[in-house]
Amino acid sequence: MVNRRTAIASLVLSTAVAAVCAPAFAQDETTLTPHEMKWMAAPPVLPKGAKLAVLMGDPFKPGPYVLRLEVPPGYKIPPHWHTQPEELTVISGTFYLGLGDEMKTKGAHALPVGSFHYLPAQQHHYAFTRGKAVLQINAMGPFDINYLNAADDPQKKM
Repeated sequence: MVNRRTAIASLVLSTAVAAVCAPAFAQDETTLTPHEMKWMAAPPVLPKGAKLAVLMGDPFKPGPYVLRLEVPPGYKIPPHWHTQPEELTVISGTFYLGLGDEMKTKGAHALPVGSFHYLPAQQHHYAFTRGKAVLQINAMGPFDINYLNAADDPQKKM
């Protein structure tokens, strides 16, 4: 049987954890059907041609967010890394993801529909498609992308 002090300590600890974690994960209930998702051009930090729909949160503010990213055939994201971890799920098509500092199509993993990939923070990686693909990205904001080669940053090519 649990003594009273242990029960009170457990209650205090769980309340403290909930108080610290709740603001980071607080989110109103959200439901979106595919026709309710608002697609827009991806921000200029990504190569041109991609579209995205933000499903939850704000990728550019602290806190959790979920977005869908649609990329056209032949799309390439040069080697880069992110400050925060990312969770990728392939919704349609095949997405190719490689780890490392150089884009090597032979070394990339083909991720078909339904695939999941977890990328730790600061993991150097690159991606490309052969056909159209749609990904779901779950992460904590603010979103950033740090290209290993500054010349690969699409904002510098404008």
